[in-house]
Amino acid sequence: MNWTIPGTTLEGLRSNADRTDGLFQSMFLAGGLTLSQVSSITGLEPYTIQNWVKRGFLSPPRNKRYDMEQVCRIININLLKGTLPLEQITSLMAYLNGDLTDESDDLVDDTMLFFLFVRLAARARYIGGEENWDDALVEATADYHEPVPGAKEKLQKVLKIMLTAWVAGRIKAEAEKMLNEL
Repeated sequence: MNWTIPGTTLEGLRSNADRTDGLFQSMFLAGGLTLSQVSSITGLEPYTIQNWVKRGFLSPPRNKRYDMEQVCRIININLLKGTLPLEQITSLMAYLNGDLTDESDDLVDDTMLFFLFVRLAARARYIGGEENWDDALVEATADYHEPVPGAKEKLQKVLKIMLTAWVAGRIKAEAEKMLNEL
């Protein structure tokens, strides 16, 4: 079944969600992406991305190019911004990774967080209600190796919040669509 990869404008097959990392790696074979490319992938205006850099939500591009980690941070923020204020999103990211402009203190890099989330989001309709999400989160993070004790628990909490917010955003969008059709 076709779907739009969360936080992006990229179309794909839900059944290929486990291969999203390969798709992204191929986009970065020639190096980083320009602001216009990131804007195209995310559907965000370039000034929004630049504003997020100025506000310290992500590190500045290097040589006017965004690496995969930066793009995944942008996408992670983008997929949550429909239901959570930016301050809450950045607090959530900081809960997991400390200073958002310093990658040395990260418990999980933004690429791994994004790819884990995509896998969960692809299965969300099959996972069932929220009561089943904990089992899915444990399964999704089974291969994660904690850099410090308690990191996996933090990762699971963040993923659960992200999944809840994303599902809420999809429900909100559907309600808005139905209202517009009245």
